[in-house]
Amino acid sequence: MNTKPDYDQLYEIAEEQAGYFTTTQAKKVGFSWERLSNNVKSGKFQRIAQGVYRLAHFPGSAYEDLFIAWLVTGPNSVISHESALAVYDLSDMLPGEVHVIMPRNASRRRKGIRLHTNQLSLEEITTRAGLPVTSVARTITDVANSGMSQELVFQAIHEALQRGLVSKDELLAQEANRGGRAKQIIHEFFVGRL
Repeated sequence: MNTKPDYDQLYEIAEEQAGYFTTTQAKKVGFSWERLSNNVKSGKFQRIAQGVYRLAHFPGSAYEDLFIAWLVTGPNSVISHESALAVYDLSDMLPGEVHVIMPRNASRRRKGIRLHTNQLSLEEITTRAGLPVTSVARTITDVANSGMSQELVFQAIHEALQRGLVSKDELLAQEANRGGRAKQIIHEFFVGRL
């Protein structure tokens, strides 16, 4: 751990996260709690949530609420479900909560965040706009299984295929693994297009 705060390193961390950083990340580059507090008082940093800060003069991002939820829930969490659809711009629906998948042992209630404790393989996680998100195929099966209307799931599938974000084979492989309502909806989507 650094003993002297390194503003350049902190900026590099925050730059990858829409201007946000955690207390833990700041400590790794030499910021004590007192130094963080002094920077908040001077206006350089903003305290957003417990353990989450923002560089005050960093440009805004369309996904600020998602970055905050991801940082609050921890580095092993992944943006998912309707929130991932929004990142991929595959739905007109605006989720009322940020959806996050996190490890089963880390589940705790958090205001404004819908926690899911499903298992994810490495192939089901990607990075988009600097955020860890579920893959397009996993996202579509998750929203189908969670009860999103068939019409909206069909819209997301159609748009994702049209934009080359996912292939038919990827969707069929994912629905075979996940099963449930997703299997029925994805099957119906492709049967209607043969």
